[in-house]
Amino acid sequence: MRKYLLLGIVAFTIAIYLTNASWLAEKRAREPTLISHRGVYQNFDRTNLGRDDCTAIRVFEPEHEYLENTIASMQAAFDAGADIVEIDVHPTTDGEFAVFHDWTLDCRTEGKGITRDHPMQYLKTLDIGYGYTPDGGKSYPFRGKGMGLMPTLEEVYRQFPDKRFLVNIKSNRPQEAVLLDQYLKKRHLPPRGPLMVYGGEKVMEKIRELRPDAWGFSRESVRQCTYRYLMLGWTGYVPAACRKGAVVAPNTWQWALWGWPNRFMQRMEDAGGLVMELDFAGRGRGMHGIYKTEELEFLPADYTGALWVEKIEVIGPYAKTKFTSGE
Repeated sequence: MRKYLLLGIVAFTIAIYLTNASWLAEKRAREPTLISHRGVYQNFDRTNLGRDDCTAIRVFEPEHEYLENTIASMQAAFDAGADIVEIDVHPTTDGEFAVFHDWTLDCRTEGKGITRDHPMQYLKTLDIGYGYTPDGGKSYPFRGKGMGLMPTLEEVYRQFPDKRFLVNIKSNRPQEAVLLDQYLKKRHLPPRGPLMVYGGEKVMEKIRELRPDAWGFSRESVRQCTYRYLMLGWTGYVPAACRKGAVVAPNTWQWALWGWPNRFMQRMEDAGGLVMELDFAGRGRGMHGIYKTEELEFLPADYTGALWVEKIEVIGPYAKTKFTSGE
């Protein structure tokens, strides 16, 4: 009896191994997808950074001329190798969607109050470079240079009809998903492929209802995807939360992902999921995108997932030399 039990255990172990053996995965000729967070932007000190702290007063000495979420910033990101640019949107009182990161205007601009409480006509008059200072207020290198540079979502899509954008809905109100859906349908946007979007779980539930073809995720869907895959991935099962959404693979516990790297990424790709590499090196709160080239050294040369990139101007050119197409 023990002999048969042992043989059963051995057979079961071998079956799990073969089901999740990365070296048995199909080789797919593809380079990583680079997602540029905010486009090319002014980097800032994240030490003890709070959720609602103003980052414009924490920027380092400028290394370039670009401001986040502007047309020029997006163009620079694509020029540096970005496949997708992440942008932030807010509905306005006159039926537009403003592309701007902050919930309020006070940090980056000379304006006051909540961003979405104003019409786009007013937001277009603001200087989005007004509040940037690298030296505690001694100098403001971008003041006067950001006048009228806050774009609408339509302007972004029209400027880059052949490019992809990941839209961040800044509130968790389901009605905002309705407004965005109506806005895009009226203007026949996006011009290329399905909508790519992320936000809070409540707003994403509504997006999934309104746009079944949309690709999107929330923190909750990422969490559910990860936990359920850790429990059941050994069978080859891909949880529903992973399908047509993001699958986060922080660099500190990839060993726990069944089939990592090739079998894991193949499964997620077949399910419409996009594996995203993040850095989990304790830089402030939670997980962060890739800033430095050395943060990519743990990845195989034939990695085919996505990279959430903070400094696309550095990572983009480097990634083109590090990663091969797998051919």
